[in-house]
Amino acid sequence: AGVDYMEIGYKASAELFDPKEYGKWRFCKDDDVKQVLDGLELKAKLACMVDIGRVKDTDILPVDQSVFDMIRVACYIKDVDKGIDLANQIMDKGYEVTLNLMAVSTNLEKDIDEALGQISKTKVPCVYLVDSFGAMYSEDITFLAQKYLQALPGKTVGIHCHNNRQLAFANTIQAIIEGANLLDASVYGIGRGAGNCTLELLLGFLKNPKYSVRPVLKLIEDYFLALRKQIEWGYIIPMMVTGTLNEHPRAAMEWRAGPKKDQFAKFYDKLTAQEIVE
Repeated sequence: AGVDYMEIGYKASAELFDPKEYGKWRFCKDDDVKQVLDGLELKAKLACMVDIGRVKDTDILPVDQSVFDMIRVACYIKDVDKGIDLANQIMDKGYEVTLNLMAVSTNLEKDIDEALGQISKTKVPCVYLVDSFGAMYSEDITFLAQKYLQALPGKTVGIHCHNNRQLAFANTIQAIIEGANLLDASVYGIGRGAGNCTLELLLGFLKNPKYSVRPVLKLIEDYFLALRKQIEWGYIIPMMVTGTLNEHPRAAMEWRAGPKKDQFAKFYDKLTAQEIVE
């Protein structure tokens, strides 16, 4: 399809997860990825993500020993100093790096400004605006994207949107208009909870001859239609509720895994503490 980077899961310390619980690919090892790539002509660069507190310096190989080209560091505003430190360690090992500031829709403006001020003094080349809860509207994207770009001269701003209110694609477009230049999307929108901006829509919007949507459509046809019958993702009412309330989707995911998964009004009442008189 011509995409520039493909992210494959997380890196994390082995003692922090059990593959029997999380599966083989949520926290993936270089050797496992190498087996998958054997015999393939890979044009895209490979990326993975790390969370603050879940990875040690020794878990990350030097880039010349790794299958990965880029490592994306995820942190909350309160841990931005730790995110910067980890990003610096990763750059020292030769990787491209991004710093993804999570759940900024829950932060005060002064705290965002302070974090961006800290990052502006670093060598971190790319900072992501992340709508973790799928809570933002286009005006929020405009406000924050302009803030990031003004505070981070010379750095690239990326955009990562979730689809709780069916705005991931629209908000990604808005970020492009404002100057974001690294764009996250996933095949058929697959992702935790409400999922992400759909890759097939984004490739069509970009109208860049280097990209081709047909391989993505073939991938969906061959694999994702069947996968969609096994696992759930995308716009679902409980995810919409958490997005509207600007809350983490874990409550919606727990509700969808329970016996009342389609009782949307009860879920809304639970989260808003509505007292219903019957």
